[in-house]
Amino acid sequence: MPSEDAALHPIIYVRGYAMTEGEIDETTADPFCGFNLGSTVFRATPDKERPPRKFIFESPVVRLGSDFGYTDVFTDGMDVVDDGWIGGISRQSIIVYRYYDPASTLLGTGKTPPIEEFAKGLSNLILRVRDLVCKEPKNNVAPEQFRCYLIAHSMGGLVCRAFLQNPALDKPKARQYVDKFFTYATPHNGIDVVGLNVPRWLSLDDMNNFNRDRMAKYLSLEALYKKTKRVDWLPETAFPSEKVFCLIGTNRNDYEAAQGLSRTFVGHGSDGLVRIENACVYGVKANGQPSDPSAKAFVYRSHSGSFGIVNSEESYQNLVRFLFGDVRVDIWVDVEEIRLPEEVRNAEAEGKEVNALYQFEVLASPRGKLWYLTRRVAEEDSVACLSHQDWTASAKKNKSAPLYLSTIYLANRARVNKARSSLAYSLTLAVRVPDYEIERKLWLNQHYEGGYLFRDSAVIEMVPPQTEDADWIVKYDWQSDKLGAATKPVASRLLKGGKLELPIGFESNTTPGIRGKLRFIASEWNPT
Repeated sequence: MPSEDAALHPIIYVRGYAMTEGEIDETTADPFCGFNLGSTVFRATPDKERPPRKFIFESPVVRLGSDFGYTDVFTDGMDVVDDGWIGGISRQSIIVYRYYDPASTLLGTGKTPPIEEFAKGLSNLILRVRDLVCKEPKNNVAPEQFRCYLIAHSMGGLVCRAFLQNPALDKPKARQYVDKFFTYATPHNGIDVVGLNVPRWLSLDDMNNFNRDRMAKYLSLEALYKKTKRVDWLPETAFPSEKVFCLIGTNRNDYEAAQGLSRTFVGHGSDGLVRIENACVYGVKANGQPSDPSAKAFVYRSHSGSFGIVNSEESYQNLVRFLFGDVRVDIWVDVEEIRLPEEVRNAEAEGKEVNALYQFEVLASPRGKLWYLTRRVAEEDSVACLSHQDWTASAKKNKSAPLYLSTIYLANRARVNKARSSLAYSLTLAVRVPDYEIERKLWLNQHYEGGYLFRDSAVIEMVPPQTEDADWIVKYDWQSDKLGAATKPVASRLLKGGKLELPIGFESNTTPGIRGKLRFIASEWNPT
């Protein structure tokens, strides 16, 4: 099994966008630039006579300290990463990249540098952290062994990508020291307002940093952007996509920026500022062909604020499992058969154009917890979608239609029962009854809003190999068969790179209906 201690590298936090001079000053006046903020929410109780129970999330900085022994690097009022500090720092250090300091009227000139300068500063900061970590004898880390994590919110993720992807912004070649990259609500493909990308000419308050023409330049993606009109590409030669995790917010209602105007103009399918479809990166091979998307999960949180994505338990759990976890599980669904209503099926047999959009919901929660590691629900506009035409095209080739749903990470440290060697979680899969169309006209017969072609929960329990020559042990049960149990063995298949494919079949007994399999790709995470 992986060693937890081996994954305890320094964490560099990179905050998001500050629009106005006042917001920049407020940011620089805060030692942790907002990463020290927590939240308090209510949970309902079963007893009507008792008030709702409070649920307190202390903040990412506090929890990393109490759970993993991380500390900040502020000593006697000084930031030890500044020049002039003599001693070293712990491997378990939290460093806040204060890139807005030069733009502040409190600490700088009041003039905001371009994002390229922020990226260059990140490169220099990583080298500074490397030197301080290697200087501390207790760490026993040589410079070539040094690694760190980049954790970024919103525009901070674009600062990190500019550093990682654009060689001109990383002359010292510091990106070789980055082990993993985590983003909260980063507009990887820019920001769209009322369906339009932020215009390039809108340089006011540096809003053009989210314009795709501008992004293509500082992300060194001009050729790919010209071809695809997208900038959410991460070249594998710059940084491996499997080392990236994108956490995506789906709650626009709690985003209060601009008195709520932002969430109004950005619209549904967003966190109030960043559209869900723009919040993930996709790997691209050296030959220009797409590779795998980065790992991603969905949480019902807004872009920022009191109930924002950074200061939430769901986000923290995804973060620490990604950084320090033991098992990675990529969740796919393969659609093998779709049964149409009889009238719609007859229309299709007659050669009429039939279409529908199948919406796949997924919710995954670890054993003994009261929150989801990922949550994709139709009402929150976060579902995975498959059109009937795409399904038909796959069926004609005698192939199933694969659909990526999410990625979760599991950790031995988080087990409720320490005596049990297994890691377990519950996964709910649901497929909504679609709005069928015949010849582009809505078919309303036998249709009920909110109905499902399939809906059930599976409990999956897995024991990773305890020794080098041992095998995985994986069991499951659909909860409609055995509530709370996981007794059926899963027939696994070993893939290249030591990954394990674990298929679980599902089928509805109705018409309309659906048949297919959930496919889990499991692998050890943080191997030593």
